[in-house]
Amino acid sequence: MWNSTCRSEITEREAAVQNAVSHRDLTNDHQQESVGGDCPPQLCQKHQEPLKLYCKADRKLLCVLCRGSNEHTNHDVVAAQEAVKEFKERTNVAEKQVKETFDKLHQFLVKEERKALQKLKQEKKKKCQATNGKIEKITEEIASLSATIQELEQKLSEMDEVNFLREWPEAEESYRVNRAANNPVRACPVVNVGNSIASLQYRVWKKMLTVINTAPVILDPRTAHPYLLLTEGFSSVSHTLQRQQPLHDCPERFNPCLSVLGCEGYMSGRHHWEVVVGRKTEWDLGLAAESINRKDAIDLNPRNGCWLIALRNGNQYRAATETWKHLNLQVKPKKIQVCLDYEGGKISFYNADNKTLIFTFTDHFTERLYPYFSPGLNAGGRNAEPLIICPRRVTIQEE
Repeated sequence: MWNSTCRSEITEREAAVQNAVSHRDLTNDHQQESVGGDCPPQLCQKHQEPLKLYCKADRKLLCVLCRGSNEHTNHDVVAAQEAVKEFKERTNVAEKQVKETFDKLHQFLVKEERKALQKLKQEKKKKCQATNGKIEKITEEIASLSATIQELEQKLSEMDEVNFLREWPEAEESYRVNRAANNPVRACPVVNVGNSIASLQYRVWKKMLTVINTAPVILDPRTAHPYLLLTEGFSSVSHTLQRQQPLHDCPERFNPCLSVLGCEGYMSGRHHWEVVVGRKTEWDLGLAAESINRKDAIDLNPRNGCWLIALRNGNQYRAATETWKHLNLQVKPKKIQVCLDYEGGKISFYNADNKTLIFTFTDHFTERLYPYFSPGLNAGGRNAEPLIICPRRVTIQEE
């Protein structure tokens, strides 16, 4: 039976395993918190009560009396320890991503430096060998000239002036013939320094485009379901049977839905990206409103803030309309293009390989929309392939 509800771990065995792991982790985490809470709490200046709460809307610490005031009605207020955990998690993820990015660029630059120096070394060796050959040839010519001069000096000393002048034209012609037989020695080659360093920074930067992440959408690990595995560059996602995301269940995170959003949301303009779905048997792709319910199993449709198309059972394609519309596709797409026209109120899906339209939602958008991804259940390895966001092609126009 087709299910329009967001997909989550629904088998009894998977639920039992994950609940056991979550209970164990929560118990350990609670014990660690109890041990580390020796610092005396600060007091609220207004009520002289401990500041144990944190208001996300106002970004300030609160006491329990502040929480009950009208000033913070309907605000998202959490325990201070929970807020600290969330900030640490975000900082750790950001630090890790920054470090990995610069490590990757540093490795690339070191590699390019080795290549440039090796090329210069090879050119130097080649030019030195050519120079040594020229020196040997010049040395031979000098020796030949010295022998000719000695021969002429000997003849001049042995012969009188008349006989010497009589034989001179023949000796001069013989010398010219010998010189013509030998190729003239050209100037010694030099290392082309200009060729080695000219536009070096530009050429290396141009190559750098092959190693940097040019994906138009970067996945946000804060929103990822705990059992979703994101790649190093946050450009692909798959479902695993082991917990991947940090234990702390921040408000942004989807749970129980197997979902993750992109980092950047849109409130205007036109945007598009392509996702490789390959041979997967189940997936959801599209956009979700910032206010989408992330903590319950909801019906996926525009009324609940999501505009998606989905695949189930390997060959059943649907558009997530109010009653989920069947899509009759002649060709099974390997890559999906998602297009948003915010002002035009359209979200369209295409088969990226043959550019054929799959479906278009028409709506009036009033809040920020985020790219939405769900790789579906692993299904015992039958749906283990990740959803992969395609890198954007970057071209350089040279004048």
